[in-house]
Amino acid sequence: MTRRPALLVLDLINEVAHPEGRYTDVCLGQIESRGVLEHARRAVERARRTGVPVVYVVVGFSPGLADWPPTSPLFTEAADGDRLILGTWGTEVHEAVKPAADEPVVAKRRVNPFLGTHLELILRSYGVDTLLLTGVTTDLVILSTAREAHDRDFRVEVLEDATATSGPELHEAALTLIRRTAEVTTVDEALGRTEDGTAGTADDIEGKA
Repeated sequence: MTRRPALLVLDLINEVAHPEGRYTDVCLGQIESRGVLEHARRAVERARRTGVPVVYVVVGFSPGLADWPPTSPLFTEAADGDRLILGTWGTEVHEAVKPAADEPVVAKRRVNPFLGTHLELILRSYGVDTLLLTGVTTDLVILSTAREAHDRDFRVEVLEDATATSGPELHEAALTLIRRTAEVTTVDEALGRTEDGTAGTADDIEGKA
């Protein structure tokens, strides 16, 4: 069975993934030790080379925080010093996986990237049926996206080497849950690799069962 994939890069923003960000305590240590940015960069490059659409999702809130959830234990600190404000350096995608000019960047206000956004509209316009997930964190946005995409009738593959959370035990626990509705794979497995280590052709990727 053929597959028509899109690569999603989820929440790899400066506030979380850059040493100068203000959410470095979330998972920066695991991002660095696991080489997540490098793996995600390889995924982006391979996707572009083979014609697989790349879509970015960033979390943030409007200036003034009208769309910030004050009762959320997860986003409590966002209002402290105006963290996660859309349009600022903190909510820009990390330079290592910077979007190309023609690649969409979807801003979300909650964990679920489909909630209140036009993400599904973009994916349907691309004609994709499979989502390849990269980013942070495994137990939040990756898990949430995998479940929601499953219920919207997408096939889902989580690129395990291009994801991370606060620690290895939580990462593995999240992957255990993710396997209920999605396939757990790697950059090489999902986006193809030839004998010389480069990506396969677009036909190789689309024709992968």
